Amino acid sequence: MDSLNKQSVVVTGGSGGFGAGIAEAFANAGAAVWITGRDPEKLALTASRIGASPFVADVTDGAAWDRLVAEVLRRTGRLDVLVNNAGEGVHIGPASEQTDAALEQSIASNLTGAMLGCRRAAGVMQKQGSGLIVNIGSACSVHAWPGWAAYSAAKAGLLMFTRCLLSELRPHGVRVTSLLPSWGQTDFTAAAGLPPRGPEVLAKCISPADLGQLVLQLAQLPAHLVAEEVRLWPLVQPIGQL
Repeated sequence: MDSLNKQSVVVTGGSGGFGAGIAEAFANAGAAVWITGRDPEKLALTASRIGASPFVADVTDGAAWDRLVAEVLRRTGRLDVLVNNAGEGVHIGPASEQTDAALEQSIASNLTGAMLGCRRAAGVMQKQGSGLIVNIGSACSVHAWPGWAAYSAAKAGLLMFTRCLLSELRPHGVRVTSLLPSWGQTDFTAAAGLPPRGPEVLAKCISPADLGQLVLQLAQLPAHLVAEEVRLWPLVQPIGQL
């Protein structure tokens, strides 16, 4: 998949942050790109800016996934790349302070939604004999920090799901990759209610464009090669330190 011209790409959570950066990189490489999100206005603005097709959907809704895949196949006849980027911190805090609803939402947004997408993409890509699924996890997938139990559990689950999915799909010529970024130039920190990072530190964190180029490079690897897992740290962040 060294050429992305006319490839069909879906990026969830694509209305901003890392998702928008990933989608823009693929669009600039000539791919037909769909981005999903729950805010129609924000999604439409981003899609117009980067040259993608907007598709309003909640990743935790299986019926929405069915409509999305049907739309992509109707327009292009194939699905070449799925990037499961959608996710949210929900509530970052001690486990004893979590509500049942927050725990369920964290698992749904950060794990179940990606699994629903993978199930559908796997069937399409197996028939094609090709394709790439990139599941965006987190440094929290492999490191434990106070207050991050629910989010980390979901992302750790996604990491193991991705490993198993690769073992299932590799005989069919389908590649599956886990990408685990840490500090980023996105609104995740504020949305999770965490203290803001200073401008000098933030400037050295992972930008949406940085992550977009990395995912694009994963897609451009020769079709007989797969990166099973990529951990990405900004040098300003000590490895293993929140």
